[in-house]
Amino acid sequence: MEDLFEKDVKRQAPLADRMRPDTLERFVGQKHIVGEGKLLRRAILTDSLQSSIFFGPPGTGKTTLANIVAKTTGANFVRLNAVSAGVKELRTIVATAEQELKLFHRPTYLLLDECHRWSKAQSDSLLPALESGIIRFIGSTTENPLISMTGAIVSRCRLFQFYPLTAEDIEQGINNALTDRERGFGDRNISIDNDAMDVFIAMSNGDLRTALNALELAVLTTEASEGLIHITREIASESAQRKVIACDEQLFYDMLSAFCKSLRGGDSDAAIAWFSRLITAGCDPRIIARRLIAHASEDIGLANPQAMVQAVTAATALEHIGLPEARLPLVQAIIFLCESPKSNSVVMALDAAFSDAEGGIYEPVPIHLRDTSFYGAQRLGHGKGYKYPHNYPAHWVSQQYMPTELLGRKYYAPSDQGQEAKIKENHEKREALRKELGLEPKS
Repeated sequence: MEDLFEKDVKRQAPLADRMRPDTLERFVGQKHIVGEGKLLRRAILTDSLQSSIFFGPPGTGKTTLANIVAKTTGANFVRLNAVSAGVKELRTIVATAEQELKLFHRPTYLLLDECHRWSKAQSDSLLPALESGIIRFIGSTTENPLISMTGAIVSRCRLFQFYPLTAEDIEQGINNALTDRERGFGDRNISIDNDAMDVFIAMSNGDLRTALNALELAVLTTEASEGLIHITREIASESAQRKVIACDEQLFYDMLSAFCKSLRGGDSDAAIAWFSRLITAGCDPRIIARRLIAHASEDIGLANPQAMVQAVTAATALEHIGLPEARLPLVQAIIFLCESPKSNSVVMALDAAFSDAEGGIYEPVPIHLRDTSFYGAQRLGHGKGYKYPHNYPAHWVSQQYMPTELLGRKYYAPSDQGQEAKIKENHEKREALRKELGLEPKS
């Protein structure tokens, strides 16, 4: 039973903490896993939940749902934070859990917040308890466990992914706080304009905690007029301030991948959208600049050589003037790359050549291509038979340049896009001349 001191502490807690649901009926969002008839809901209600990992963005209900499990289950429940917990503390918990299971047949749930922060040694120390059923593990993390956690732990857990809350979920959470007399603002006369509600929803970015924090600030700082606290769009905007983009490592790489694919696909609008999100989330703009330079060769190449000039110039501008001004040349380069004709002939040539170089058996360099810059080179026959291209029409002559073991191998196949179409035409003329003169090298 709570004493007066504990109740007072709860009343002083932030609104988001006071409104934390303690039952499945009060839980907001994640209907794909806790909706009526869903697996996780059934497991919680029947007290049969086995080791699991909850992962997803902040403010989506991971810890809240774990606490609901704690209140619903008849098992012991222990909570740790991976940042501060060590192997010694874990061993004590496992030993106690083993005694509880042997003497009273009560399993123990271990909730580990920020579970991706555990080292391999810490994770390995938990494995025997997981395998024997002494511990039922519930990990909570904002990272993708398939990337950030030890495979041995992940393979023994059921994964449940939490998604950002929908606009309807956020609005429901705000309305719950406005009507709840015990935990929220139900004992106050509060009016929120529709466009103010839209601001809270938009600025939350699917994070109910962020929305409730903004709501609390708006309510507590707005003076009542004739007993009514009226929240306008302006008040909501001041309270919510800047939209939050919660960007963990996985989301960062997902957005960067989407940005790169938009460049390759020639969608300027999409590329600019992902660029703005990445920068807003705190991405180092030099990463964007490096990707632009790489894509200028990988996806455009000689179809439009100016793409490389634009990309390098944008990177140089970034180093000289920094943000926010450098956003202009970066977006200019993004648009230029997107709207340029595309060709992957450069990357295809590179990959094929390096594949041969890494797995090939090398024959000696042909005698006419060998170095002649040192004394005595002529006595060794170096350069004998070499044809100087500038002595021939169009400054070109057919002769062997390819390594002997790769004669006939083709790496660069120019496309018919942009300026590369002219290169392709020139290649075809040279090939025709080789065949006419009977100089086509044998493969």
